[in-house]
Amino acid sequence: MSLILILALPFAGSLCAALLPANARNAEAWLAGLVALASTLLVASLYPQIAAGEVIRVQIPWAPALGLQFALRMDGFAWLFSFIVSGMGTLVVLYARYYMSPEDPVPRFFSFFQAFMAAMLGVVLSGNLIQLVMFWEMTSLASFMLIAYWHHRADARRGARMALTVTGAGGLCLLGGVLLLGHIVGSYDMDVVLRSGDLVRADPWYPAALALVALGALTKSAQFPFQFWLPNAMAAPTPVSAYLHSATMVKAGVFLLARFWPLLAGTDEWFWIIGGAGLCTLVLGAYAAIFQQDMKGVLAYSTISHLGLITLLLGLNSPLALVAAIFHMVNHAIFKASLFMAAGIVDHETGTRDVNRLSGLYSAMPLTATLAMVAAASMAGVPLLNGFISKEMFFAETTFITGDRFLEYGLPLMATVAGAFSVTYSLRFILQVFFGPPATDLPRAPHEPPRWMLFPSMLLVLLCLVIGVAPGLTVGPLLTMAAQSILGVHMPQFSLSVWHGFNLPLVMSLVAMTAGVLLYLALRAHQAAHPGRVPFIYRLDGRRTFEYLFEASSVAARWLLRRLASPRLQVQMLVIVIGTLLVAWLPLRVPGWLDGQGPRTPADPVFLLLWLAGGACALGAAYQAKYHRLASLTLSGGAGLVTCLTFVWFSAPDLALTQLAVEVVTVVLLLLGLRWLPRRIVGEGEEDRPDLKARLRRARDLGLAALAGLSMSAIAYAMLTRPVGDTISSFFVEEALPEGGGTNVVNVILVDFRGFDTLGEITVLGIVALTVYALLRRFRPAQESIEMPRQQRVQDGLQAGQAPPAPDIKSPLPQGAMRIPAVLVRLLLPVAVLVSVYLLLRGHNLPGGGFVGGLVMATSVILQYMVGGVYWVESRSRLNPQHWVGLGLLAAGAAAVSAWLALRPFLSALAWDLYMPLVGKIHLSSVLLFDLGVYMLVVGATVLVLVALAHQSLRAQRKLAAEAQAEAETAIKGA
Repeated sequence: MSLILILALPFAGSLCAALLPANARNAEAWLAGLVALASTLLVASLYPQIAAGEVIRVQIPWAPALGLQFALRMDGFAWLFSFIVSGMGTLVVLYARYYMSPEDPVPRFFSFFQAFMAAMLGVVLSGNLIQLVMFWEMTSLASFMLIAYWHHRADARRGARMALTVTGAGGLCLLGGVLLLGHIVGSYDMDVVLRSGDLVRADPWYPAALALVALGALTKSAQFPFQFWLPNAMAAPTPVSAYLHSATMVKAGVFLLARFWPLLAGTDEWFWIIGGAGLCTLVLGAYAAIFQQDMKGVLAYSTISHLGLITLLLGLNSPLALVAAIFHMVNHAIFKASLFMAAGIVDHETGTRDVNRLSGLYSAMPLTATLAMVAAASMAGVPLLNGFISKEMFFAETTFITGDRFLEYGLPLMATVAGAFSVTYSLRFILQVFFGPPATDLPRAPHEPPRWMLFPSMLLVLLCLVIGVAPGLTVGPLLTMAAQSILGVHMPQFSLSVWHGFNLPLVMSLVAMTAGVLLYLALRAHQAAHPGRVPFIYRLDGRRTFEYLFEASSVAARWLLRRLASPRLQVQMLVIVIGTLLVAWLPLRVPGWLDGQGPRTPADPVFLLLWLAGGACALGAAYQAKYHRLASLTLSGGAGLVTCLTFVWFSAPDLALTQLAVEVVTVVLLLLGLRWLPRRIVGEGEEDRPDLKARLRRARDLGLAALAGLSMSAIAYAMLTRPVGDTISSFFVEEALPEGGGTNVVNVILVDFRGFDTLGEITVLGIVALTVYALLRRFRPAQESIEMPRQQRVQDGLQAGQAPPAPDIKSPLPQGAMRIPAVLVRLLLPVAVLVSVYLLLRGHNLPGGGFVGGLVMATSVILQYMVGGVYWVESRSRLNPQHWVGLGLLAAGAAAVSAWLALRPFLSALAWDLYMPLVGKIHLSSVLLFDLGVYMLVVGATVLVLVALAHQSLRAQRKLAAEAQAEAETAIKGA
């Protein structure tokens, strides 16, 4: 239960923060801080169990048939990262309370912040590979929102888009990788997968799985060649940088590599892919950090470099290197978050982060300067600080590489060079900002921030000192616990102490510090002699490459769209049908799929006659569409009726009822939509003689339609002639009652076996209805569809010597048409409601269901409109279709989620037996709530489209009547 609370609290806090008023900055900060603190305390409370070697697990069934569980799993490594995520989140929330401006939309910030914290905890605690990828992508979405928080700035929008594109694409690669791993192992359970390292490494798909997982991890941790997105993400507020880009999000990639270390490490492929990317990133990031002009830019490139150091350690295939990597993950989170906070304080109090403008801040901000100096010294690897110990472990691991002479000498050399660069950019970060003559052209006078704003940085700097002085007593047990959970029996012996004697790693550290100081002095002298010039700088500008590729993809998409897209529906349908035929043809190339051995039923003359009539209606509808649209619509309804009778013939009453209700609703709605189409006028004596091009186009369409129809007929024949045991239908028939609790197999399939499909379909239906309503609110009928009747009416008025009568704007029926008495239709409404509810309630065991019941209800509303107009639908009925759509989705979603309360898979049916006086036993099921959601959504979507069409018809009629009246009166006066 503690694991569920650790994950659920930030999600709940995110929702609550989003609902708070914009001016409640203290309330939002208190909420986010208490949530983060509660999560931290919950994680800390589990330490005794984790330290004892226990692995805490929680599993909730999700899709057991597919082997999927919603699983949370906490071992020593997950505990350490959970503590970092929640504890660092608490400190950053306190810092953000004073950093964020009251003019900023603070509820949105804390809502996104807590959502990211929850997603990151989900990544760390996931006990299932698929679940891990889901939370992985949630971190990308939440970070996109946080980076683009100041969306009025172009750099924020650009940085957020870049981060989402790179990390989102990496997430897709990771999904492919975990699917391959699950296929190789035969399970997606984290415990099973982590125990299958030998099986995975021996599989021929291992290189592909490794490459895909590496792409996911390297993109998230900004490793070469994907390092360019992180500096552009510095447009985010500094609390975001202190949390996401130092302690959490960018650590997700190296966390994943360490988590999968027992599964994927130990091969040459792992060494060259992971180690090579880490080495390139280590050196390039450190070199680029030296020349940055923005304080956060220096920290961004230094973060890239240190992440490269961790990645290189993980790629060395050494258990002791893994221990050093975990240690540096902790150290880097501590000193880098403190440095980001210091940069944010300088920016907050002076109004700029430009290193060239800042100078001499120590006198005005001594406490901030002191904290920044200690954190920067830790980043540079100065002794008696935590960064020195993990960096010395890194130097030691590079000296143990043997075999290849280039690696044996080159790797320690490159590590030393990167260490020298880190000393250089650390000195530049401190000396140019806090020392020297005081700056005189700053936007604001510098001064110390509030003490509580400094408190998080003070605590982190204190940790740098305590860990650096007594590492074995402070972080040693945690490091052992985390590494033991990954390495198991392969756990090496290691010593965390400040002094290991005068050895080669110590010499490398001294050389790196000396070379770094000399390099800084040389660069400073060069800048003094040549101001504005940067010597020998080479920047791999990945941002320009990304933007070039992004723009090229947009150009290619526009070119493809111009070639394939068309405003004409006929052309769009042509492309869709051709694509569908090609895709359907691919699996049917296997010979013999038409050679079914099932029994053939003799042809029935009555059935053949019925289908001849239906085919004639279909052909007539296609032919009349060019000349008489009303007749074409009527004939298409006839083809639909034949389809309905076919379902009855084959004992499918559910499908027959649905088809009949659909035909009624769609025919009426299409009838209302006919007035929107432009008129086709053929003059007297003229003939419709299409040219050769039009005839060829019609022949092409006819051939394509015939091919599609024959293909569907062939597939239906192949399915109907297969033996019964080869189809899935027998499974549904046999398991409908014991597994689904209903005797109506069709309804059980829709709400149980394929309930997820139904939930998605009704969601799409609601979206389509809302989209149609939004479009029709702005759309106007074709001009000629109004002009021709208006001219005819004006002419009639002139001949009669008076203005023509205004049309009836309440009814869509033309004047003079036979009308049904309105009172009869009104009396029909309660009967239709009872019938629709009856069909809804009986649907699980007898023909009916929510879809059919909703269509019957929608048909009754359409009848009311036909006699009463849109006023009755909107005013007298008090029917708000948007609310029905929303409540329908909520009801269906509640029925789907309710299974979780009983710890059962998503969308499982829950049943209760109630005993009521005078009524007796009543059997209730969550399926009824799901069907009710379908019912409400179908009614809401249908009525919403009806209201949209009615409004436009009413608007067009009013315009027509007003213009006809005005022109007729003007003509009469002129006569």
